[in-house]
Amino acid sequence: MDFKENPAIYIQIAEYVCEQILLKKWNLGEKIISIRELAILMEVNPNTVQRAYDFLQQREIITNKRGVGYFTEDDAMERILSFRREQFMENELPVFMRNIYLLKIDFKEIKILFDQFVKDNFKNQ
Repeated sequence: MDFKENPAIYIQIAEYVCEQILLKKWNLGEKIISIRELAILMEVNPNTVQRAYDFLQQREIITNKRGVGYFTEDDAMERILSFRREQFMENELPVFMRNIYLLKIDFKEIKILFDQFVKDNFKNQ
């Protein structure tokens, strides 16, 4: 995975886990990929994934069933949406807004592009 400079890598991994849940690739209440497997997939140190999983546990998005593995919480969806919105508002939206202003892009044009993006990428949802 290509990581951005900000936020911290463990936060980006937490965002990835949340995205898998939001996209329903990982179902609520079910076991998720192990720390070691995700570290290999992300090409990071397992300690970094552990930090991401600890962060998600603190936010009650995942839980550790000792000796069995990590599972998504049954009622994690609202907490995931809250976390992802917070991250988007803090990290991505300011850059997006600055570019809209500097490039003098009209919101109507953005709406058209957004609608097309949703149509092209999320047909089944």
